[in-house]
Amino acid sequence: MTPLRQLPAGRMARVAILDDYMGVARDLADWSRLEDRAELTFFRHAIPPERIAEELADFDAICLMRERTDLPAELLRALPNLKAIARTGRRTRTLDVDAAAELGIAVMSTSGSGDGIYATVELAWGLIIGLMRHIPEEAGAMREGAWQSRLGNALYGKTLGLVGLGKLGTRMALVAKAFGMNVIAWSPNLTAERAREGGADYVDKETLFRSADIVSLHLVLGPTTRGIVGAGDLGRMRPEAILINTARGPLVDGEALLEALRTRRIRGAGIDVYDGEPLASSHPIRKVPNALLTPHLGYSVRETFERFYAETVDNLDAWLSERPVF
Repeated sequence: MTPLRQLPAGRMARVAILDDYMGVARDLADWSRLEDRAELTFFRHAIPPERIAEELADFDAICLMRERTDLPAELLRALPNLKAIARTGRRTRTLDVDAAAELGIAVMSTSGSGDGIYATVELAWGLIIGLMRHIPEEAGAMREGAWQSRLGNALYGKTLGLVGLGKLGTRMALVAKAFGMNVIAWSPNLTAERAREGGADYVDKETLFRSADIVSLHLVLGPTTRGIVGAGDLGRMRPEAILINTARGPLVDGEALLEALRTRRIRGAGIDVYDGEPLASSHPIRKVPNALLTPHLGYSVRETFERFYAETVDNLDAWLSERPVF
């Protein structure tokens, strides 16, 4: 086992708090506990990949907010001064944990998403209702002096199709039943028995996309799920159906979705996650009128961030005291 890299000698540790997009990190935890031993730098911007090694070269510790910044093996090897990574959550797809261990970099974790699970489901329903009732358009029209310009649809009696029936999918089903909806589900490893336990009827993939009024994605991104929703699946959807993605952008073939929206092959899409984040300001999906877009707000609520940052401070405190908690 590679020994851990030692704390800096003769100076304070340099700590980078990355991807603090909204500038809230400093106020959501008591960072003053560290200021006698560490210099803290809060990054509000996402660092471009071509500059990240240079920008982080002098830091001893890095604090991650979920999977906003990629830390592959080649980048970790390019940061010889890096001694610790404090990540939020227990699973970080964008961090090469094995490479960190080989290099002697301590990787500390907070507890899981917690409130973020509920928050993501709540956002998914916000996108669903926003699309079904044309809320963004009607709110905008009100500011222009208009009154009732579009006719929406009720959720009662509609069919929700869940692609993925884990913790989030199961909670989606629970809410759908409260709205009086029918719930069907499919995923690569889902069984009829497990679907019933999660509050849904099991169907095959083609039936789900052909039958659902609303298709909502709740899968983990991996080699077998990347691009799992393709042009053929979108082509099977009803013209009045909508697609919701609060899981991971690469689950969906982005070009196929863009085409389906542009041609009105489907009614609309509610999207919170993207292939690359932050989403480029010039990305064509930003110009599609039947796409309701949010900037990866799923888990981003005060309750989750307060816990994440408080536990991050605890982890850094332990590391600075030479007793890191893994």
